[in-house]
Amino acid sequence: MKQRHKNKLQGAPPAPMKGEPPAMYRAREALSIYFGYSSFRPAQEKVVMSLLEGHDTVAIMPTGAGKSICFQIPALLLPGITVVVSPLISLMKDQVGALTASGVPAAFLSSTQTQEESRAVLSTIAKGGVKLVYTSPERLESDWFKSFLKERGISLIAVDEAHCLSQWGHDFRPSYRNIISFISSLEDRPIIGAFTATATPDVKDDIISLLALSSPNVFVTGFDRPNLFFDVLRGEDKKAFIISYLRHHPKDPGIIYCATRKDVNTICTMLKKKRFRAGRYHAGLTPEERRKTQDDFLFDRLQVIAATNAFGMGIDKSNVRFVIHYNMPKNIESYYQEAGRAGRDGEPGECILLYSGADVMTQKYLIDVSTDDPDRKALEMRRLNQMDAYCHTTECLRAFIIRYFGGSVESDNCGNCGNCKGEFDEIDITIDTQKILSCIYRMHQRFGIGITVDVLKGSFNERIMSLGFNKLSTFGIMKESSAKDIRQMIQRLVALGFIGMTNGRYPTLYLTASSADVLKGNRHVMQHVPKEKEPKKKNSFLFEALRNLRTRIAQRDDVPPYIIFSDATLRDMCAVLPENKEEMLTVSGVGERKYELYGRDFIACIDEYRGREVRKDP
Repeated sequence: MKQRHKNKLQGAPPAPMKGEPPAMYRAREALSIYFGYSSFRPAQEKVVMSLLEGHDTVAIMPTGAGKSICFQIPALLLPGITVVVSPLISLMKDQVGALTASGVPAAFLSSTQTQEESRAVLSTIAKGGVKLVYTSPERLESDWFKSFLKERGISLIAVDEAHCLSQWGHDFRPSYRNIISFISSLEDRPIIGAFTATATPDVKDDIISLLALSSPNVFVTGFDRPNLFFDVLRGEDKKAFIISYLRHHPKDPGIIYCATRKDVNTICTMLKKKRFRAGRYHAGLTPEERRKTQDDFLFDRLQVIAATNAFGMGIDKSNVRFVIHYNMPKNIESYYQEAGRAGRDGEPGECILLYSGADVMTQKYLIDVSTDDPDRKALEMRRLNQMDAYCHTTECLRAFIIRYFGGSVESDNCGNCGNCKGEFDEIDITIDTQKILSCIYRMHQRFGIGITVDVLKGSFNERIMSLGFNKLSTFGIMKESSAKDIRQMIQRLVALGFIGMTNGRYPTLYLTASSADVLKGNRHVMQHVPKEKEPKKKNSFLFEALRNLRTRIAQRDDVPPYIIFSDATLRDMCAVLPENKEEMLTVSGVGERKYELYGRDFIACIDEYRGREVRKDP
């Protein structure tokens, strides 16, 4: 007998559980019918019940934990409409598209819509054909729009990305401060829900205060993303690493984040020359270019996007398998939010940060030019220092992040980060380190990486000769090494704290407290060299067949493939091997609406696979 996937329904709708409140039964019924899931995750259930019972609620849940369902299900069950406040048009568009595909009556209003489109949406809302209305905080300032919504009857206001309220948050948006004015203007105050993935304790308190929440229930659902692998690689040849990584992951969609537009353009051009399906995204492109890049990525026409942090918040693509940071971000909040765009479907994802000492200088410059407020600048510098500490820590990377957000961990060895798995070989580079430190000392700690490399390499260029450095005992002491290898070793030593680097336009190298022990031979310096990873095994024949079917349907219906079914749902089909509607509805992510649209095609594909397997079996 075929083994069923645990915790799946034998059909839909679900049967009431013993002692289950009627509201939770109705919520589970809606979850099954519209989204194809038999039960809520424990954290989701508490948030859903809090809202259905009429409590103001704050939910801090990591990306991929299913925050949206926590207000979408109550919106379906509460009378009137739910207003969802969202910061980005692309975010609204994607969520509404996914909801509509699941049969949920939702709509959004944005400045990108034509007058005819806006009128059509407003008409549908007025006729009671919409339960969730997505809008921006700016639109809530309109007196006409306020009056229009009041007449519809608002039961719930869901503030998405609520960290944008706080000036201490990493992505403060002044427009979010207008939400409380809108709430105060309503005669009948609705339930308020605030949702975010990244909020420190201070930001959480700010959210409660700025929304004037009334004795809210606060749920902090941990910050762990166990399906994500975290790693920090220091002193890598970044471009070579990216090319190698993509060649080993030819079918995996991913994002490469860069600190500057220049780096985005450089990486995208390089990848295209290497014949990768790559695109770019940053604020310097036209809206049309950004929209096309985003759509091409959503529709799997592009494998990888090189982007600044302008890209991602509005992307609900569930099957992003990796996020590589070409540069260190300016704070842990930004890093965790961007890295968290991998593995939203619960399948494994990799989050790799490629660090170099120059990243700190770049971020300090960006902070310096971004604000004149001394308090804000000091805050950003403290956050940068914490981000830098993450890149240098030898403890569990996951534990470092969780503790930063005020959480606790049961173990300091997660088994799923670079520091805990130790997927590297160690080599002793103490002698080379001593050569480099000695050279910096003999140059009186007044020069940067370039001059230091030239002296160690033994370059007879005009600058070296004019300074008399060709007479130093360290001149040419590493002539057998390439200039590139010497430079990378210096960057690693800066990252590890054995060499310091000054701030300023022309940073210079200097010895640190750790340098003396190395020079005296009292301390060894080890370098972690990542092991060569084997290419990932090819997916099963059935999984590939289902993916190909999904692509054909997506092209036919002009929707992104993940809107049809996520990779996680396709893998569950491979496990369940459904033969009919009843069995297909037991697959995670398949609801009544999705079955009616696509279920029979996927069952037919599975039947064909099953026939092939029978013919193979003698």
